[in-house]
Amino acid sequence: MTRLVKEGLLRALARAGNALLDLIYPPSCLVCRRAVAAHGAICAECWRDIAFIERPYCERLGTPFERDLAQPGLISLEAAANPPAFGRARAVARYDSDKARALAHRLKYYDRLELAEPMGRWMARAGAELLADADVIVPIPLHRLRILARRFNQSAALAQAIARESAVPVETLALQRVKPTAPQVGLTRAQRAANLSGAFRVDPERADGIHGRNVVLVDDVLTTGATANAATRALLKAGAARVDLLVFARAVTSA
Repeated sequence: MTRLVKEGLLRALARAGNALLDLIYPPSCLVCRRAVAAHGAICAECWRDIAFIERPYCERLGTPFERDLAQPGLISLEAAANPPAFGRARAVARYDSDKARALAHRLKYYDRLELAEPMGRWMARAGAELLADADVIVPIPLHRLRILARRFNQSAALAQAIARESAVPVETLALQRVKPTAPQVGLTRAQRAANLSGAFRVDPERADGIHGRNVVLVDDVLTTGATANAATRALLKAGAARVDLLVFARAVTSA
């Protein structure tokens, strides 16, 4: 049997398997469960309701401007007054969108790991300019006690999906969370920063994978930036040349 015949048979078997899967589990919208054309898709109504972030936005924080100022490269007042530790941040959607928030919560709290692949693809597109300059992708880690309770790290799952889409390698073990921090929900910006002080470090045995590299740090949600800033400082301390941030959804304040 020739190689071309074998490849043709494999493609035919894959199509047959997908058709059988569609009969058993018909494709449904990732958000509302309405019928859609393919697995991993969102229906037209939910797509319209996701508040995707597009330019014009602050080139530092990735927060959208309310109007187009026709001046490329602008940063927001917030970025100028309180610059983050990371270089640039990009996000797929606004966290105040019910649909985007629902996807983030289902992945994080309801073990919907199948969501990581489509969410990661959208993140790869939203962060294409960051990934074009990147040497390595690093997810925000969980403390080992949190991993035992949750059984998986949603940021690592997103990072793996982004790596498959972008062909940028991912390093999931270099950055460590060494301090079991309290939940961030309900804390002020100052309290979040204090809570995360000293929470991260780079494993000395894996520091060579970070030193001199352009890093894209990956997380599911960006709110005050306390977690991202603390993780970025640990990466820069270990010698990272640059750290940019890529998230699925971000909280948006007036820009």
